Amino acid sequence: MNFYIDPAFYVFLAIAIVPAAVLGFTGHRIKYYGLAASTVFLLLLFGEDWQGMAAFIIFLGIACAATFWELRSWKSGEKALWKYRTALALVTAPLIVYKIAAVFDSNLMGFLGISYITFKAVQVIIEVRDGIIEDMDFADCLYFLVFFTPFTSGPIDRSRRFTDDANRIYTRSEYADLLAKGILLILVGAVYQKVLGTVFFHYFTPTPLGDGPWWRELAGQVKDAYMYGFYLFFDFAGYSLMAMGASYCFGIKTPRNFRAPFLAKDVREFWDRWHMTLSTWLRDFVFMRVVKSATRQKLFKNRLHTACAGYMANFMLMGAWHGLTVDYLVYGAYYGTLMGATDVYQKKSSFHKKHKKKTWYKVVQWFVTINLVMLGMAIFSGQLHTVIGGLIHG
Repeated sequence: MNFYIDPAFYVFLAIAIVPAAVLGFTGHRIKYYGLAASTVFLLLLFGEDWQGMAAFIIFLGIACAATFWELRSWKSGEKALWKYRTALALVTAPLIVYKIAAVFDSNLMGFLGISYITFKAVQVIIEVRDGIIEDMDFADCLYFLVFFTPFTSGPIDRSRRFTDDANRIYTRSEYADLLAKGILLILVGAVYQKVLGTVFFHYFTPTPLGDGPWWRELAGQVKDAYMYGFYLFFDFAGYSLMAMGASYCFGIKTPRNFRAPFLAKDVREFWDRWHMTLSTWLRDFVFMRVVKSATRQKLFKNRLHTACAGYMANFMLMGAWHGLTVDYLVYGAYYGTLMGATDVYQKKSSFHKKHKKKTWYKVVQWFVTINLVMLGMAIFSGQLHTVIGGLIHG
């Protein structure tokens, strides 16, 4: 059973919300029921995919063992770097094996949701190492990893924020507000995904360049890039809204994932608005650490060069996280380059500094940004690869 796709999911979700609502309205903690409900939903998700279920159980065992091994080491004062690195290696190994195997059309250690649960497990280990998490209950750790509503595709929550919500007992009025918002988010998300996403996908018809006039062929490719971009937004944002809404019904205020990304005036602002939980995760756990390490080791001449290297590392990892294919890796390199170029331009250009507050300049910035973003969509979808392949072999 696919979450947010199969009609049966919504039936089971509606049934599962009823006991959660009873607990919420009567002033009881929902956490343990939510953990039990998540277990049932994951059994439904994997269904007859015994290989995927086995891989998930193995990963879960590794993640929990690595987390509490590192936590025990930290609490005892034995802050060995090798233990931290070993814990990270153990948690990331299944995802790495899965991504490499996928290149050869094989499925080793793979299961639905592996990418997102790996990011959550890595986050916990890093925050233990940083001293942000000083203690963690096993049930809280397990619930954070297996909570079903964002399991397959995010949003990526933060463990401390999640645990605070999970252990909170809401008043009747507080839970009523959460439940109402949750149901509304599910309905809006369904419209986004099922209606608007379907409409835009219908008009996404990628084809190699034909023999028609160049301007008509180019217009067709631009149209497809825009159609895919809008489709991906409404499909993914719709899913994210439904995941948020379902979370709210279980007393978990899963964070927002999209905030009008196509209104962004530069690519940095775009990533502050698009898949925000992923971009902030990468910023906090990759970009900032790359910059800090490079600065400490004096690898670059100035902070701007260091930031550019951080952007490239950040987005190349993001591309590889999506998959070890040419399209995804080029997509990561594309945004790593754009982010660095934007930083250099905005900090070095006197023209930008002089005009950045003027309305006409903001409109130009938006126009350039939306087209750069849609070119990125063409790379991500494989459309550009298809076009270039057609030119080479045509």
